[in-house]
Amino acid sequence: MFQNFDEASDSSQSASRVERLRASLAEAGVDGFVVPRADEHQGEYIPPSADRLRWITGFTGSAGTALVLPGRAAIFVDGRYTVQVRAQVDGAVFAIESSVDTPLGTYLRRNAEGLRIGVDPWLHTVGEVASLRAAMAEAGGELVALRHNPLDRVWQDRPQPPKGAVAPHPLRHAGRSGAEKLDQIREALAKADAAATVLTDPSSVAWTFNIRGSDVPHTPLPLCFALIRRDGRPTVFIDGDKLGPEAAEALGALAEIAAPALLEPALAEAARAARVMLDPALAADRLREVVEEAGGTVVPGVDPARLPRARKNAAEIAGARRAHLRDGAAVSAFLAWLDAQDPGTVDEIGAAEALEGFRARFAEADGQPLRDLSFDTISAAGPNAALPHYRVNRQSNRPLAAGEVFLVDSGAQYEDGTTDITRTVAVGAVSDEARLKFTLVLKGMIAVSRARFPVGTRGIDLDPLARVALWRAGSDYAHGTGHGIGSYLAVHEGPQSISRRGMAVLEEGMIVSNEPGYYREGAFGIRIENLILVRPAERVAGGDLDTHDFETLTFVPIDRRMIAVDRLDAEERDWLDAYHRAVRERIGPRLEGDARVWLEAATRPLGED
Repeated sequence: MFQNFDEASDSSQSASRVERLRASLAEAGVDGFVVPRADEHQGEYIPPSADRLRWITGFTGSAGTALVLPGRAAIFVDGRYTVQVRAQVDGAVFAIESSVDTPLGTYLRRNAEGLRIGVDPWLHTVGEVASLRAAMAEAGGELVALRHNPLDRVWQDRPQPPKGAVAPHPLRHAGRSGAEKLDQIREALAKADAAATVLTDPSSVAWTFNIRGSDVPHTPLPLCFALIRRDGRPTVFIDGDKLGPEAAEALGALAEIAAPALLEPALAEAARAARVMLDPALAADRLREVVEEAGGTVVPGVDPARLPRARKNAAEIAGARRAHLRDGAAVSAFLAWLDAQDPGTVDEIGAAEALEGFRARFAEADGQPLRDLSFDTISAAGPNAALPHYRVNRQSNRPLAAGEVFLVDSGAQYEDGTTDITRTVAVGAVSDEARLKFTLVLKGMIAVSRARFPVGTRGIDLDPLARVALWRAGSDYAHGTGHGIGSYLAVHEGPQSISRRGMAVLEEGMIVSNEPGYYREGAFGIRIENLILVRPAERVAGGDLDTHDFETLTFVPIDRRMIAVDRLDAEERDWLDAYHRAVRERIGPRLEGDARVWLEAATRPLGED
């Protein structure tokens, strides 16, 4: 199994740990300290050795920040975690704050007057530190970059940093050689008149050098940095214990290999009287300090691998299509099996385990082994489905009971592609209210799927399409509509997204999710998710614009029993019938027996019952 169901949250020691941290802060000469959920790479995917936020608060979500002050402490999370944070964090120790309504900077202005607040500059980006420094100046205080993390000094049972094995990523899946990608990055450096850049995002390093790692759960990342010079060979700073002979040979053909501890002196040498490009949204502020201490100049610029990585090439697109057919067959077989079980006989853990088993069997049969899940499966029954990022454990596990909805959000890692799909299904006869909300979510999902939009359109421009039906009913959801997807990399990939913050243009070759939802605390949750590919659209007769539309990559039935058909218009019904016809044609030949019979019934036109 790639997933375990042990409870990872424990806030019973938060009070004592906060007091120990306060003692450590006094030794460091500061009054308070910021604890982000981050490592030196500023990524969403961190190893246990970097999960400082979980250690001190008990919170296990993928985004959040804690602040410890002399007489108070607070944790800041967004709307995805409103319910989860209350369940996991000791409210007597940490006040719970909305990172949207009261961002950390605003809180500091109000509560840190005259204080010295410490940060670990390896755990905050250049942009974050600049923002926090400005907030502290307004509060009449000071932001202090500490050379040693005071929390690490009191974290006595801290896990060791990972040493996951690194493997070359074959050219047949990568589509472009590492040498070609390095040339493209050097062109970006020349355009910015920069002598060098540091790739801090492990996804960018993995993509550039065509390697994959195993340092963090569910995402094939090697935790490492790369210093890329406009002239000369790049250097990859990585623990040599991660490299076997094959990986060392492949990586050594493109770059020098050095220990991570050598990054700072190497960057300082490259920065002498030189311009170094750093991404202020991704690069740790410590790297800015190193450049400026060496007499260099920081040139703000977007990670030069990020956009090319997001624009999938022909080989990556072909791999994504193959992976989704394989994955769609596995998920469809799972849903067929689930539908045959009596209500109450399967629980959330049993469903998650069964789904992983189906994926492993279909992958093996297709000659592409299941490398991992792409994230912990969200297997959520009844009220648990109202938690958008619910993670089942042995304490929260509950049966799939009659009259409830079951939400399963899951994905897989195959060498040729990364998948992510959500289906919400009825367990027995569900309420009319649940069916209505499901239908409103479906209308939004169809609206995005059918969208045709001018070249240059941003994700923020499409986000309302997914919400309009819900808005008209006085409802909404607190997460984005869609995130980017990597190619056998991170299941959450930027810069593309469909969301209120989606400022990146949606370009040809980008893969994004399409996943509107609705959540009623204590009752039920609904989400429907397909992955979609941005592609050029055929020119409309008489039209004046070059436009894009979406190719749907995910092929799994949408539960017809959950649909209030009278709330769909004719074009929406036609789209769903055509989608189900495509599912039947593409997935049907991969299924046998009862699963094939189930698929035929699950993909009937809406008028046939």
